[in-house]
Amino acid sequence: MGVSATALERILDGLAELQRTPGRDYTAFGVRGVRFGYHWPRTETVGLKQTLSEQAALVAERPDVFEVQFTMGGFGWVVVHLPRIDVDEVEELVYEAWRLSAPAELAAEYPFVR
Repeated sequence: MGVSATALERILDGLAELQRTPGRDYTAFGVRGVRFGYHWPRTETVGLKQTLSEQAALVAERPDVFEVQFTMGGFGWVVVHLPRIDVDEVEELVYEAWRLSAPAELAAEYPFVR
């Protein structure tokens, strides 16, 4: 259990047209100019775009792993505590955040495959 920064980078590297934007304390990532996540190495957390219903479900189910980050534009962002989750679940959440931000034709071209 637990996802390292290296494992997160491997997941991100598998996404089409990933854009990384380094900041002082975090790295933001997006696709075609649309942000879908942030990684804060110091706190071992990642913030990911999700649907509002998925945000609510994740936080209600496991508040020790997920917390509400914010809502914006009809989406609910969650903070994910990487030491408390497995890599398969992070991979699925990262892909879903990417899919919610990618243009439909790009998302259709790169379906989630485990």
